[in-house]
Amino acid sequence: MTFRLYDTATREVRDFVPLEEGKAGLYVCGLTVQSEPHVGHVRSGVNFDVLQRWLRHLGYDVTFIRNITDIDDKILIKAAEQGRPWYNLAYDMHRELDKAYAALNVAPPTYEPAATGHVPEMVELIATLIEKGHAYAAEDGSGDVYFDVRSWPQYGELTRQGIDDMEAAEDADPRGKRDPRDFALWKGRKQSEPETASWPSPWGRGRPGWHIECSAMAGKYLGEAFDIHGGGVDLRFPHHENEQAQSRAAGHPFASYWMHNAWITTAGEKMSKSLGNSLTIPAVLQRFRGVELRYYLVAAHYRSHVEFSFEALEEAAVGFRRIEGFLDRARDLVPADAVRELPEAFVEAMDDDLGTPAATAVLFDCVREGNRLLGQGATEEAGRHAAAVVAMLDVLGLDPQDPAFAGSGAAAQDQKLTTAVDALVRGLLDQRAQARAAKDFAAADAIRDQIKAAGIEVEDTPNGPKWTI
Repeated sequence: MTFRLYDTATREVRDFVPLEEGKAGLYVCGLTVQSEPHVGHVRSGVNFDVLQRWLRHLGYDVTFIRNITDIDDKILIKAAEQGRPWYNLAYDMHRELDKAYAALNVAPPTYEPAATGHVPEMVELIATLIEKGHAYAAEDGSGDVYFDVRSWPQYGELTRQGIDDMEAAEDADPRGKRDPRDFALWKGRKQSEPETASWPSPWGRGRPGWHIECSAMAGKYLGEAFDIHGGGVDLRFPHHENEQAQSRAAGHPFASYWMHNAWITTAGEKMSKSLGNSLTIPAVLQRFRGVELRYYLVAAHYRSHVEFSFEALEEAAVGFRRIEGFLDRARDLVPADAVRELPEAFVEAMDDDLGTPAATAVLFDCVREGNRLLGQGATEEAGRHAAAVVAMLDVLGLDPQDPAFAGSGAAAQDQKLTTAVDALVRGLLDQRAQARAAKDFAAADAIRDQIKAAGIEVEDTPNGPKWTI
């Protein structure tokens, strides 16, 4: 079966046919680093991490670019409110985002360009648009440059809207625009803004508009045409609509496919900082491990809206612990000749637009059968099921033994606690083994009862005793 994905531009599920055989170019709009990342932010990172992992599993050489917006109106405003340089705020929040991604085992992209490092490319692209008659410098002396939406007849094709049905852009004073829907490519520096937040350009000192950033960075690292452009569904308009318009107006084919992940909502509303209902990653990781939060996000289809609650997250965590429980009992039973092949049903689910709900159902079926085999003493077959489970978890970035999950937050504390408990339990198990060897079964049973009273179950296996809480 060919990998198929839902293209939000055509609104169809399409076979993935890359521009260059064996290679895949992926661009994902990253975050504006203005504050600590919340659960809604990292969903996009996790979803597109699963995409790049699946593409690599299918044998594609993936070039994955995910940008960072580190200059923006919101960054300037927040930095001023906090009495700190804007670049210091952006740098600190970028580091927090890196920590959040690392805690959820989101693999780094091929490259993560920052907007402030690519102003020359943006200026060059704006100049091309002016030369082609699709952009103009405002005549009000502001130094702003706008994209002329009426000069591009295809404007609105991504979201299937007519220009007259669109609301006016809100990124600048409309007095400098020919049409209220024209959007800013370049923003002239205001006297109230710090000098460091501006760069020289043919139109005066200023800084780039939001949309031009991604067009310039995608073009630099993936070329004028590339395979997949992704991001949150809230970016479809105006951000992605504007990206596509300005890129194609400049003569660049741009993206062949568009993929958008849905929102995470709380009380029916999109989770966002402005609504005040955000849940930061450090706070959530005080209650749950990174692998459990990642499982919660992966188990839902990337195009499905998720209503977040700690009750739902706890339910997902309990389910994931069942997978871990099986692996604790069976991972050491994997035969030396076992091939970690993915079940056919799992592959079919993933090839169907990253069908992670169906894929995780296959995962649980495999765990259930593996537990049944263990109960029957069929250890070799149970071990082969464990190999398949590990293979599926690896594709989804959910292997609990991946070192990425031992790095920070509750995961690190859990690992320290597990190590300490293991040392204590192993000591008691050694005493029990010595008592059994001496045929002092009363003492051996007393030690086992002592362990059980502490809430720890011990199972004797062909490879020695295993314990679980």
